[in-house]
Amino acid sequence: MKRRDFLKNSALATTSLFLPSFLPASLGGQFGGSRNGRILIVIQLSGGNDGLNTIVPFRNDIYYQNRPRLGLKPSEVLPVSDELGFNPGLQALRELYDEGLVCILNSVGYPNPDRSHFRSMDIWHTGSGSEAYWSTGWLGRYLDSDCEGCASPYHALELDDSLSLALKGAGRSGFAMGKPEQLRRTTENRFLKALSEASRGHQHEEEVGYLYKVMADTQSSADYLYAQSKVYLSKANYPPTAFGQDLKQTAELITADTASRVYYLSLGGFDTHVNQKGRQERLLKEYADGLKALVADLRQNGLLNETLILTFSEFGRRVKQNASNGTDHGTANNVFLLGGGLPRPGFFNEAPSLLNLDEGDLRYELDFRNIYATLLDKWLEADAGSIMQGRYQPLPFL
Repeated sequence: MKRRDFLKNSALATTSLFLPSFLPASLGGQFGGSRNGRILIVIQLSGGNDGLNTIVPFRNDIYYQNRPRLGLKPSEVLPVSDELGFNPGLQALRELYDEGLVCILNSVGYPNPDRSHFRSMDIWHTGSGSEAYWSTGWLGRYLDSDCEGCASPYHALELDDSLSLALKGAGRSGFAMGKPEQLRRTTENRFLKALSEASRGHQHEEEVGYLYKVMADTQSSADYLYAQSKVYLSKANYPPTAFGQDLKQTAELITADTASRVYYLSLGGFDTHVNQKGRQERLLKEYADGLKALVADLRQNGLLNETLILTFSEFGRRVKQNASNGTDHGTANNVFLLGGGLPRPGFFNEAPSLLNLDEGDLRYELDFRNIYATLLDKWLEADAGSIMQGRYQPLPFL
């Protein structure tokens, strides 16, 4: 391995001796300028959200037979059809659903599912099959595809201190940022500046030149994002939580015409093996209230129709409750799409069957890679076949 490749792929390039761990792996690019085209926001519900208690089959006796204590009573759910209702924590999402802004895809998964958090998340992040191990993410490969604006490190921006595999490409990666002011303070650190100046005269040395390029790109990105974060200050009523503030920051950056086309956020805590009912309801309320504020923000600024929000979780939960009033790791799950002008709002397909289970788990009907391919092809206008490394039939939700 060349020394430069070793530095690129090892911790040396991102330890505190050089750069904080959240700084980008992306190289090169133009800084500044406006975004071009539609916006995609991806929200990850980490831990494996229980889809059956999210979209509840409240007329189904089999549901209550499997969940005698955990099952939500008909009087608790927010009905949206004769058979299905939302978890009570999703009141704000139900209002958006009633406006025709939400499309729900049921029974989403993949063949031979894995119930490990880490492995299943890797599969969702990379877009691989369960038998394959890929080192690049589906959005990272989108950045590698030479899409318009992809040379900018923050074309795909994650609101977090570390970058998810989904946004890591072979040659380009997204940019992870907690708070713009924190990022700017870090890049203005005197030690880092001194290191940058010391390396300036040694750029002919390959590994030093690589580090200098990363530092220069990071400084430029930090300055730009900090400036953009001051352009528009939202007055919308977001939840006073880390997730709520990430949504607010996202809306502010979009409204400020920041040159980012993909935003990636996470809400954790959904690994509900014990006492699931109250905990899940609180998390879903935080999620739904945040989305309602985001939609109001985007709508006020005329940006709702050019923004699409995808929400997924790495797997669902078992149909049968466990002995701790919770649920264990399962397989297929529901996926939410939210945006203005959806051609097929409501339920995209039928609710999962509780009669035809796979060893106690829901059977998948929609492959998540078909969803990715649709988003890449129809929304981001990219070569889905090349990026997904296979042909996946687009779905008519766009």
